[in-house]
Amino acid sequence: MNVGKNHYQSISKKLLKSNKITEDFQVILNSLTIEQIISLKLELSAKLVKGKLFGFPIYRSIDYIIKDSLLKFALSSTKSQKEAAAVLGITVGELRNFCRKHEVSKDLE
Repeated sequence: MNVGKNHYQSISKKLLKSNKITEDFQVILNSLTIEQIISLKLELSAKLVKGKLFGFPIYRSIDYIIKDSLLKFALSSTKSQKEAAAVLGITVGELRNFCRKHEVSKDLE
């Protein structure tokens, strides 16, 4: 990963293009708090497995989940990795390490 221009597209554009979301969905989503969105996502996931989310360390995984989301947002909403690092308040080196370690670019390309 170089410090130059980001080659990632907007997450919303990518999801719209792949028909995973609609403009109406974005309006509804925007009216919810982040806490409501996380709670709803967990509730829907639990329904899929009939309430049995046992064994998945949700509480211990939250730091990774949040950092991953913040990193994807920063990379998809800025023009360079330097800007993304500045948005997050980290160094470009820290940004690169997290991206490499967690293969973040796969979700954004």
